[in-house]
Amino acid sequence: MTNNDILRRIRYLFNYSDLQMISLFKTANHNVERSLMCNWLKKEEDPLLIALTDKELAIFLNGLIIEKRGKSEAPLPEPEDILSNNMILKKLKIALDLKSDDILDLFDLINKKISKHELSAFFRKPNHTSYRHCLDQYLRNFLNALQKKYENK
Repeated sequence: MTNNDILRRIRYLFNYSDLQMISLFKTANHNVERSLMCNWLKKEEDPLLIALTDKELAIFLNGLIIEKRGKSEAPLPEPEDILSNNMILKKLKIALDLKSDDILDLFDLINKKISKHELSAFFRKPNHTSYRHCLDQYLRNFLNALQKKYENK
């Protein structure tokens, strides 16, 4: 999955307008022009598409966390320069205040089975012996499950 694809999916998941998307960046102290936002959201085959960097996606996800959970007394987190699927999954988990059982229920919602141990391996530190890389298919299935959950709301 590309960063642009993830950004598009989150936008449609919460039915955010361009201005709301820009506001999420602003919440994380990053200004984005509307034209740039529109170019990030273009389809993959569009020649005007501009690739969203890992750092830009991290800033957006940090803004999403603040918007969904409220501003913390702590200083804003530094956006990561390199963002893995594991980090994206973790940031979405934090933003949506999901527990492991909630995520397992989401996967059940779309008939995808994942064990509690498999899920916990995604949230471990990379140097931990039980750490496991979150492959695109897991992140895609997670976003699909969120879409299914929120389509009825």
